[in-house]
Formats: sequence, C-alpha cells, structure tokens
Amino acid sequence: MNLGMPEILIILVIVLILFGPKKLPELARGLGQSIREFKKGASEIKQEFEQAVDLEPEKPAPQPSAAPEAEKKPAGDA
Repeated sequence: MNLGMPEILIILVIVLILFGPKKLPELARGLGQSIREFKKGASEIKQEFEQAVDLEPEKPAPQPSAAPEAEKKPAGDA
C-alpha cells in the first residue's frame, strides 16, 4: 500500500473533522504509544525465538563409521 501526500492530507482532514483539533494531540499520543508497544512486543518475540534457536543443543555431526575390515584368512589356508 503506497500512500502519497494527497492521500495523507485527505486522511488528516477527515481525522481533524471527526475528532476536532483539541483531541488530535491525545490521539497522536495514543497512536505513538500503540506503535511503541507493538514494536516492543515484536522485538521480544524475536529475541525469544533467537534464544530458543541458540539454546537447542547442537547435534554432533555423524562420524563416518569405520568399514568393517574383511575377514583375515590365514596365509597358509589359501
């Protein structure tokens, strides 16, 4: 969604008409607090996710198993 300057001005005029000039600072303050809380919550979720990923024990890489040696036959029984 791309808002240009004309769209933003129309939205501001509608908000001004609906709420009046005395309510605008209070609305802006509430909007700012809401945005701040949302960002804080998103940051906390991101940190918890990163910690959960970091806390998972790393599984050691599977070591190649040594191939079983061929049965050794005594030299004299050939």
